[in-house]
Amino acid sequence: MAAIRFIFEALLQFLVVTLFLLRVLLPLVRADSRNEFSQAVMRLTNPLILPLRKVLPPIGKVDTASLVALLVVQLFTTATLWLLGSYPWISNGLQFTHVMLVRLILSLLYLYMFALVIYILLGWVAPNTHSPGSVLLSNLCEPLLRPVRRLIPRIADIDFSAFFVLVGLQALAILVEGSLTASF
Repeated sequence: MAAIRFIFEALLQFLVVTLFLLRVLLPLVRADSRNEFSQAVMRLTNPLILPLRKVLPPIGKVDTASLVALLVVQLFTTATLWLLGSYPWISNGLQFTHVMLVRLILSLLYLYMFALVIYILLGWVAPNTHSPGSVLLSNLCEPLLRPVRRLIPRIADIDFSAFFVLVGLQALAILVEGSLTASF
């Protein structure tokens, strides 16, 4: 049963939720909507978002339909994992909502950690590449790295900002996971 839970969690939490999370994040970081990866995210999420967009107009820069779709997908994912026994201690709606929001925050943190690691590796292997993937990673990662670069200068032409951001994101993930176990 543990293997089945893992497969469902990997497919739902890490693929589906992350896809809708990207749908929310890409416009916020001003990623090029003509990028092939951005187009793939749009096409894969459109079946749920387009009907919602008819009812929920955007508010400023925030696409409310994408945000609501993300919450619906996270709700479905949490409910599925709860039914499979991943959260046997959930006994009421407040606990369910807490788990749902914590899992969503953790997905965001893990997405950024993964993107930063790939961005760092890509910078070492192919530093001057402007492929669609590297441009999208740059759009996602640079807003986190820029403020840290102002505080921590390059040492011997090595940029340590990503290291500090990764440590900060991991510390946040530990705190968020701790809130999940400590509150119940």
